[in-house]
Amino acid sequence: MNAEDIRTLLDKNEDEHIEFKKAESSFDFDKLVDYSIALANEHGGLIVLGITDKKPRRIVGTSAYLDDLAKIKERLIAQVRLRIDVEDVRCPEGRVLVFHVPSRPIGMPIGLNGTYLMRAGGSLTGMSADMLKRIFDEAEPDFSAELCPKAIIDDLEPQALGEFRARWALKSGNDRIKNLSDRQLLEDAELTVGGTLTYAALILFGKHESLGRLLANAEVVFEYRSSEASGPAQ
Repeated sequence: MNAEDIRTLLDKNEDEHIEFKKAESSFDFDKLVDYSIALANEHGGLIVLGITDKKPRRIVGTSAYLDDLAKIKERLIAQVRLRIDVEDVRCPEGRVLVFHVPSRPIGMPIGLNGTYLMRAGGSLTGMSADMLKRIFDEAEPDFSAELCPKAIIDDLEPQALGEFRARWALKSGNDRIKNLSDRQLLEDAELTVGGTLTYAALILFGKHESLGRLLANAEVVFEYRSSEASGPAQ
């Protein structure tokens, strides 16, 4: 990230995937651990120090972990048990720290001292029983992630791929996606493994005749959910 990338964050809302902290002089390490765990449990995100919490956001700079950033990163990884990268970005307005928190493993919530944290509004709270069950249920076998060795990219509908490309670029705000080739688009969306299409790619984008040939006697069911969390139905 550079200073320009940091400025693009100023208009973003705090949610399960991004947390802003002013932290002008310091930031409590235990809080950093808690927020890292909560973001990991919500499929990952960013913790940004040196930007005001409330809108309109301003870059104020931070002196947190100025002398021991590498050591803090080591301690953080040891506590959360995930590889968390950190960027020290020097902006004209001051220094900004960006902690990149990855998602927890599939089917495995991250806990500390018996508590599994998640974000609730502007604060952190312990995960509810139903949320924990959803996470544990993710470990069920996922047929859609398996490879379909007989499928080739010509089995996919170009119009469907184009629609997906446009929607993904719009939702992510990343215009680079618009220029990706079909093969690169599928790879970035994790719908291919080593160049071989998954059944998910075929289900999402397959031509009518390809579905009949490669998924004969199969039923495709669309399930609508109130959240993005995975459940037992695959």
